[in-house]
Amino acid sequence: MPRKAVLSAAQQAALTALPTAEHELRLHYTLSENDLSIIRSKRGPHNRLGFAIQLCYLRFPGQAMSLEAEPPVELLAHVAQQIQVDPDAWSEYAVRDETRREHAIELQSIFGYRPFTTAEYRGLRGWLTDLALQTNKASVLAEELIESLRRQRIIVPAVTMIDRLCAEALARGGKLLY
Repeated sequence: MPRKAVLSAAQQAALTALPTAEHELRLHYTLSENDLSIIRSKRGPHNRLGFAIQLCYLRFPGQAMSLEAEPPVELLAHVAQQIQVDPDAWSEYAVRDETRREHAIELQSIFGYRPFTTAEYRGLRGWLTDLALQTNKASVLAEELIESLRRQRIIVPAVTMIDRLCAEALARGGKLLY
């Protein structure tokens, strides 16, 4: 029997939503001089833009960019302006799937991101269970969990995994009734 989700579809979507408001774009996606120098090392405006956008996805919402991802036009414009390329260069990015994968691996290496593993799952489940003793709100647990992952530079897993971790923590904390 499938487990009941503890986060609504709207809550799940909000956890990994990309911001589009100007102040949020500046907060989450302003590139440092170090970022810019690394981005400038990429050949062609489309590769610089794609590399920068992938970096933005890793930082916030904290996930690797999926192949079918289409960044909001506001994000493309904000990043393109910083790296001085045309936002339309996005359409040329990663015609080769290998380019996106190579960039993803390079970004993880350069910036210290690492994948979410079983070890992280187990460790975070205990931490989240302690947190669940203070609240019965899955959305609060999920937000805290994602913030913790971002701080540790652990790539945020799919929201279904986040939901599962929160459900387990609530059940272990005695706050979830099936």
